[in-house]
Amino acid sequence: MTLVKPGAAPPASAPVAETAPRRTTPRAVGFMAAVGVLICVAAASIALGARSVPLGDVWHGLFQYSGTDNDVVVRDVRLPRTVLGLLCGAALGLAGAVMQALTRNPLADPGLLGVNAGASAAVVSAISFLDVTSVTGYVWFAFLGAAAVSLVVYALGGTRSATPVRLALAGTAVTAALFGYINAVQLLDTAALDRMRFWSVGSLASSSPEVIRQVLPFLAVGMVLALCLARPLNAVALGDDTARALGASLTRTRVLAMLAVTLLCGAATAACGPIVFVGLMIPHMVRALTGPDMRWILPYATVLSPVLLLGADIVGRLVTRPSELQVGIVTSLIGGPVFVYLVRRRRTAQL
Repeated sequence: MTLVKPGAAPPASAPVAETAPRRTTPRAVGFMAAVGVLICVAAASIALGARSVPLGDVWHGLFQYSGTDNDVVVRDVRLPRTVLGLLCGAALGLAGAVMQALTRNPLADPGLLGVNAGASAAVVSAISFLDVTSVTGYVWFAFLGAAAVSLVVYALGGTRSATPVRLALAGTAVTAALFGYINAVQLLDTAALDRMRFWSVGSLASSSPEVIRQVLPFLAVGMVLALCLARPLNAVALGDDTARALGASLTRTRVLAMLAVTLLCGAATAACGPIVFVGLMIPHMVRALTGPDMRWILPYATVLSPVLLLGADIVGRLVTRPSELQVGIVTSLIGGPVFVYLVRRRRTAQL
């Protein structure tokens, strides 16, 4: 037993109690800022368009509906469109982040790897040949097409020797073939062309509460599943051997991840058509802010992807007012140069 004289300092080995307060991390602050930006963009999506609505009237239409013209525009037209943009943007961003982590391929994207094209081809076939007209009817075809093309692209890229370039080339080839098929069906079936011409380029214009109710269960399950895979995906990103050493089940993680991607891409494509590059751009931007930790990348992508999609939709509504430029065209114009930049970077060979 060590005796300590009165007034003497405690020995070096004596524990010293510290009550340092927890500090908010920069990533948490950034996430809260991203949520604030999303709220502002969502408000702008409701207020801006062919007919601009003052923010006071937006509030009135949302919470004090009385049937005025602005109330109808806000509640019946702009609100469903904004909600659908929020859901589909989050779905595409999550799907892109999961695919990039799962394949350790920074160029992975639901549109670039042909997943959206597969869902589109299946939906177009259902509309043209089976006379399916409702989202509930052809959402299952979208899931089937998304899953089938995912397997085809992965097989063409090489299951064991897949590289970012090989997967991108395989996805580009499959996408070109599928869109050629889609265009051929549209040219041969004028009735189907009328129903698909806005949907096939990616648009939020056909949004409605009914469409949201039909795809919401699939999007919700896919989002929850993707967010729950953050830790296993962190292990997979370190390599197969390291992931096994950490106790991660590679087969289960890959199956669940592909299921999440299929649900997210299939439902989003069925609701608003094929929209590309959202799942490619946002995860790269998020990774620069948060680092490689999927526990932060996935929540950030869930918030920032709708910012991009709704922002592109706002631009499309304003630049050709009173007409409209579909959101899929705007995201393609933005994403093309970004993709070229990523391909030319030397450090995008692998994650």
